[in-house]
Amino acid sequence: MATCEVCGNSYGMTFEVHAQGAVHVFDCFSCAIHRMAPICEHCRVQIIGQGVEAEGHWYCGAHCARAEGKAGIVDRV
Repeated sequence: MATCEVCGNSYGMTFEVHAQGAVHVFDCFSCAIHRMAPICEHCRVQIIGQGVEAEGHWYCGAHCARAEGKAGIVDRV
């Protein structure tokens, strides 16, 4: 059994996420989101959806990017 790196639960059905050369082990999606989701640099919410990247910074959407002075950022519908 593997152990979740977030909550420490030993579970027979853990899964691995391979990202940026590292391997992470989780027992559920909520633990994976807690560890892996970027944080909006304006409102501090965890970005679970697409998000917006501007000049190396992550935002939950165009509104927050614009609030931080990033010009020309629009949400896609």
